[in-house]
Amino acid sequence: MTPRVWNRLIALLLCGFLWGGVPQTALGIDAAQVDHVTQQWKESAHALNQVNCSSCHQTQTDHSFVAQPGYESCQSCHEQAVDTFLLGKHGIRLLEGQRPLTPAMARLPMKSVALDTPMNCNSCHDVHSVQTTVAAVDSCLSCHDDRHSLNYQNSKHAELFAQDRLRSRPTQASVSCATCHLPRHEQQQGTAPVTLVNHNNTYTLLPRDRMVKEVCMNCHGVEYSYNSIFDDALVEANFDQPPTASMPTFELVRKLEQRRTQSP
Repeated sequence: MTPRVWNRLIALLLCGFLWGGVPQTALGIDAAQVDHVTQQWKESAHALNQVNCSSCHQTQTDHSFVAQPGYESCQSCHEQAVDTFLLGKHGIRLLEGQRPLTPAMARLPMKSVALDTPMNCNSCHDVHSVQTTVAAVDSCLSCHDDRHSLNYQNSKHAELFAQDRLRSRPTQASVSCATCHLPRHEQQQGTAPVTLVNHNNTYTLLPRDRMVKEVCMNCHGVEYSYNSIFDDALVEANFDQPPTASMPTFELVRKLEQRRTQSP
């Protein structure tokens, strides 16, 4: 069966045909919604790379229809992203065979409307539009209600990101929640380097100097970075101004270097 025929068949199934005796209208999906997500898909990176409906809504074993694909479907293509997601607080429960994490389980303040949202790939990513700009900030703020998260909008980082809001993907010049909490790294694949995203959302949280090495120093100097990340008040304010704290270690290093260069 060709991909085009499969796509049409899946659309019909979602509009109300039976699959295994289960009416797909029970999922609350109508023809207008199918048309909407189809249009989103046509303009997405998935469509450009010939990833179609059957790529996600069809099992690889017996090719049966899957109405609501899970993270395993994403993992078949985005192995590194899903593997690292499963190591972070958002995904570790899935890795351990437990029910997904929800914001209601969090210790930090979370928005009441999101308390029962299960954490998986499509909690942050719209699976049909595949627009990573939304996932970079808006998805985070749809759940997180703590002062650090809410203060992001007051930061210079947010000003940089604001220029990218109409783009499907953020540029390298912008700084979002994901920039710091899901750090990028390059990996050689064949003859070309590929940028990968570490989806372990807790990787750069502790120890704090891991954030300095993996993220802050991509833009800032080492002293500026350390003075910022170890200032609790500045962290809570989401770095809305330059650091005012000063770590004594750097002054000791300067004095040592001064003595070393002045010695005969």
